Amino acid sequence: MTTEVKVPTLGESITEATLGSWLKKPGDAVKADEPIASLETDKVAIEVPSPVAGVMGQQVVKEGDTVQVGALIATVEAGGAAAAPVASQAATAAPAASVAAPATDEDSSDPMTLSPAVRRLVLEHGLDPSKIKGSGKDGRLTKEDVLAAVAAGTAVAAAPAPVAAPTSAPAPVAASAAPARAEERVKMTRLRQTVAKRLKEAQNTAAILTTFNDVDMTEVMAARAKYKDLFEKKHGVRLGFMGFFTKAVCMALRDIPAANASIEGDEIVYHNYADISVAVSAPNGLVVPVIRDAQDMSVAQIEKTIGNFGKRAKEGTLTLEDMKGGTFTISNGGVFGSLMSTPIINPPQSAVLGLHRIEDRPVVRDGQIVIRPMMYLALSYDHRMIDGREAVTFLVAVKNAIEDPTRLLIDL
Repeated sequence: MTTEVKVPTLGESITEATLGSWLKKPGDAVKADEPIASLETDKVAIEVPSPVAGVMGQQVVKEGDTVQVGALIATVEAGGAAAAPVASQAATAAPAASVAAPATDEDSSDPMTLSPAVRRLVLEHGLDPSKIKGSGKDGRLTKEDVLAAVAAGTAVAAAPAPVAAPTSAPAPVAASAAPARAEERVKMTRLRQTVAKRLKEAQNTAAILTTFNDVDMTEVMAARAKYKDLFEKKHGVRLGFMGFFTKAVCMALRDIPAANASIEGDEIVYHNYADISVAVSAPNGLVVPVIRDAQDMSVAQIEKTIGNFGKRAKEGTLTLEDMKGGTFTISNGGVFGSLMSTPIINPPQSAVLGLHRIEDRPVVRDGQIVIRPMMYLALSYDHRMIDGREAVTFLVAVKNAIEDPTRLLIDL
């Protein structure tokens, strides 16, 4: 019995998506509800499950094609056993080779299980994907897995097999061939296209300005070192720095409400709640889920929410609802080693706080040069509604709360 697989409902006002990658090939055995394809919308990647157990049948569309909600994309033969794909008519027309060519390492890898972004990284670095351990759903490779393998040097592709010497001398060559300069064209994912469009719109619309400060992380690091084991034992989640910064931002937003506002037409909308967007890494790029009502949450609740976002981003299970709205954004480029940056605001928000790496630097304390773990902070803001004084005051408020975490407890 043949069962059709169609594009599921993708969310309010979303009518189409891009077929990002096929996760199963024709002839592969599939279980009921097992993902067989990945769809990319403007904001998230959505996996399409098989409606029945059986064998993967025809793939109606190709990777990179745009598909409408409700459109047929594949078929599944229910209840069958896995079988090799049937040869095409074009293949039967050609004479069969007397001896099959031996399989190579490249042939043994399955490019259909790699997303376009992962496949591009593998090709760029000449890696053997079978030597990289995947941390994504069902063991699939993510961009982070490939980048980690590159850094560790653990997935270098196997050297090609030596070629037997010819029985007769080859004809002389006039000049050696120039080394090939390879290029590859990869269609932008729908998510990347949307990010590019929104960021350019932000630059064209908002009067973006960035102000900087630095923060001494000594006290926060000491508190984290002192309580991290007890915190994890009690709450089941690691104590990071984002919980502290999110609480500090919520306090600063209360003092500087313009940083938590947005422009609609000729009006400024002030929000009496703090929905904090946090940038997390996903296989297809950064996504920005939202911590709802962060002003009412404890540090433990914030850390649990962010940890859940990170896990689901890696698995590709974040939903459009997770990323809807947001009144202020925190972007932590420090996890990738960034020293300083000028982040771009996420419209219609009016400000974004950029965090960066922590490094020991000489600073003056009480007339003495001492070494302290310092971090640069960057606040990019829409100068149309936030004045320089307000921006600096906001950043100083965050700095003060981080340098003296007691302020977070007594609401100063």
